Amino acid sequence: MNLKSLLLAGGALLSGTAASAGGYQVTLAGQKNNGMGGVGVGLSLDQAAMFYNPGALAMVKDRGVQVGVNLTLARNAFVAEGGNQQRELRNSYTTPLNFYAGFGPAEGKFRAGIAVYTPFGSKLQYADGWEGRTSLTDIDLKSVFVQPTISYAITDQLSVGAGLVVLAYGAVNLQRDIALPDSYGHIELDGKADTKFGFNAGIFFKPSDKLSLGINYRSKIDAVVKDGDVTFSGIPASFSSRFQATKFNATLPLIATTSIGLGIMPNEKLTIGFDASLAQWSKYRVLRFDFDQQINGSTSSESKRFYEDALTFRLGGQYKLTEGLTVRAGGAYDQTPVRDGYVTPETPDNDRLSGTLGASYTFGKFGVDLSAQYVGIMKRTVTQTELLNNGTTDRIAGTYKTNIVIPGIGLNYAF
Repeated sequence: MNLKSLLLAGGALLSGTAASAGGYQVTLAGQKNNGMGGVGVGLSLDQAAMFYNPGALAMVKDRGVQVGVNLTLARNAFVAEGGNQQRELRNSYTTPLNFYAGFGPAEGKFRAGIAVYTPFGSKLQYADGWEGRTSLTDIDLKSVFVQPTISYAITDQLSVGAGLVVLAYGAVNLQRDIALPDSYGHIELDGKADTKFGFNAGIFFKPSDKLSLGINYRSKIDAVVKDGDVTFSGIPASFSSRFQATKFNATLPLIATTSIGLGIMPNEKLTIGFDASLAQWSKYRVLRFDFDQQINGSTSSESKRFYEDALTFRLGGQYKLTEGLTVRAGGAYDQTPVRDGYVTPETPDNDRLSGTLGASYTFGKFGVDLSAQYVGIMKRTVTQTELLNNGTTDRIAGTYKTNIVIPGIGLNYAF
């Protein structure tokens, strides 16, 4: 989410105007959890507890290894203010991954493990010649977090855990057109983030076989891009002296999240989970880009974000139909952090409603997990009057509507 914002801001800088952008937070960290609406803070399902609540890892019965991949397929439609032509994306998909390996003594009180997941990322490619081409044409954001984790059961009912979160890989590519008197040029920003550190900690409490509780905190990490590449194309020689930058620096805040979760197990076959999360987007106020040389008369730019903290509520469950087959379903309501008048092409965001389905089948120690998710982002309109009042005219007025479909598959081995 923040990474995407950074990219858009970079585009605004290039045009010498202020830019605003949102981010894109990815919460596809566990295939079983994905099928249950994304719940997991108050549950101890499997090794994905390292992401949802490290404190619950010590209560996971089996040690094991699991890997999962999801395919996000987004469809975005845009109609400019006063227009009637609907624009759609050229293409948009991403493949968030997750990997977990949990170890420890079979009857011991502690578990350790390693987690690899992709909590932030986005890819959008707008139609050629669309009305917002000078704000954004393409954006591709990637991040990979690595998290060594340890969890300890203080008693049979209470466990704690924590992990060192490493931003091991972050990359951003942002492209936009540049309006010239008789034509359009093009600019591309491409850079990689430095390695940074944070933490993920949690407490898990299971007072009975039918009830469990959890709390989790994932810290903020600043993704810092230094000496990213700036490339211009289609700039006539008569204007080239105005577009001299070759490098850029920027910092992207990857926000902190606090979550609480509840697990209810009415019987041995049925598990129900409920999570509530607070994403601290209000820390994201302004995004600044610095260039090594001038772009249209300026070597730096600041872009307004003014995000608000946002809540997410998740509800899901699973039912064990047979010894090998488990089915899942769930849903979520996700508040947008983007205020009215601050909507941008790279994050045409609004409140979201999602529904999920999932299933697992085990073959002895092996298992296959399937999940599917539909995310509907409510229609969002930003008017020219709002842009003028907020000083955010670097983006375009109009109405966005985005839907996302996310199938996923995972494999696991317990030992």
